Amino acid sequence: MDLNKVKEVVAEQLGVDVAELKPETSLKDDLNADSLDLFQIIMSLEEEFDIEIPTEDTENIDTIGDIEAYLEKRQEEN
Repeated sequence: MDLNKVKEVVAEQLGVDVAELKPETSLKDDLNADSLDLFQIIMSLEEEFDIEIPTEDTENIDTIGDIEAYLEKRQEEN
């Protein structure tokens, strides 16, 4: 899995520079993402990585690192 793709998806959805994104970057606090932004990011990630992310799983995603850890875990399960 290409974790740089995670950063690319987030950067594209929020209009930020990929270089600014680090694992500890908070989607809400640092990038000012609202619930619609988060929904669009999740949809883009689902499309990019060909997975379905249940709504209850998104409640635990606050940072770029959380997204990466979640996707790695999902990949290991498959």
